[in-house]
Amino acid sequence: MSASETPRRRTRGAVLRRLDASSPFAGSTPLTIEELALAAPVGREVLVRIEAASVCHSDLSVVEGLRPRPTPMLLGHESAGIVEEVGPDVVDVAVGERVVMTFLPRCGDCAECATDGRLPCSVGTRSNERGELIGGGFRIGSLPRTGEQVRHHLGVSGFATRAVVDERSVVAIEHDVPADVAAVLGCAVLTGGGAVMNVTDPGEGASVVVVGLGGVGMAAVLMAVALNYRVTGIDGVQAKRDLAVQLGAEQACDPETSRDVVERADLVIDATGNARGFETAVSLTAPGGTTVTVGLPPAEAMSSISPLGLVAEARTIVGSYLGSAVPKRDIPKFISLWREGKLPIERLISSEIRLDQINEAMDALAAGEQMRQIVRFEEASHDEQ
Repeated sequence: MSASETPRRRTRGAVLRRLDASSPFAGSTPLTIEELALAAPVGREVLVRIEAASVCHSDLSVVEGLRPRPTPMLLGHESAGIVEEVGPDVVDVAVGERVVMTFLPRCGDCAECATDGRLPCSVGTRSNERGELIGGGFRIGSLPRTGEQVRHHLGVSGFATRAVVDERSVVAIEHDVPADVAAVLGCAVLTGGGAVMNVTDPGEGASVVVVGLGGVGMAAVLMAVALNYRVTGIDGVQAKRDLAVQLGAEQACDPETSRDVVERADLVIDATGNARGFETAVSLTAPGGTTVTVGLPPAEAMSSISPLGLVAEARTIVGSYLGSAVPKRDIPKFISLWREGKLPIERLISSEIRLDQINEAMDALAAGEQMRQIVRFEEASHDEQ
């Protein structure tokens, strides 16, 4: 073991080896658990011991090949952990702090970063597409059997015991926020809650419809209820509709009957990630209202809407990436609402799993059976320190 390859600078994580695996993934096992070396953090990078990671539909989309990424790649982007080591240029976080990972690092210097969250950082986007950190290059070692370089997933690679990430991919939080809640803050709440909070202000007591009640959509429901809007949930799964009502929605119904029984709303959030769901969202938007779409459908997916309806009713359609959020600004707001009991983020968590159950977790997510499955990582034993 080299001097730079100390026990602390090793990780055990779920590596996606290929994009052509067939479902069920429990049988084809596209994700394998690998022991890998980590390089020391340099510049503005930090080494984080992961405490909890959440399985998101964006992870599933990569496994399914709908959002192709370079492989092999250590997957996972929604996670939280404790900083164990920092690079020489780190200024925003310190050893011992709990941090939330966010899946789009913000360079802070490009024209897109100057839009206050409206546009995703172009520098961070390019590094994510290459499977690199925003500072350039890789901090994960090669696969021991093949020598292939393992890529980073969205600057995080959170399905692992440890990760080296850029400090621009993390937000430091207080330790009273549990690790599983912190993990979900980094994607589901940023995206769904941010879309409700950041894109438009529909006015006090406005009506809000959320189409698609997965983790992101249910986070939008939570935020809309917290802001005292009148909320309706739309989803094809009865259990998810029931949960939306338990969380404060006035009603919930299935997509097939929604256009007949749901009154058109001032704000409609499309969190489905498919073309038909987007069409449903547009059709449920009231005159003068806004449709905000946050899902990530396949690149070839197309929708059909009436331009005349947009003009005649002065409606607006807005795309919102990461909930148009600035993580360092918005995550503390979400935490404040959580502390006040207005944003019960823990209700988004449907189950806990082991890391070696990650392929089965992808199957459960694809079947619509889960919102957020949490991988728990026990604190490293003494001989690993």
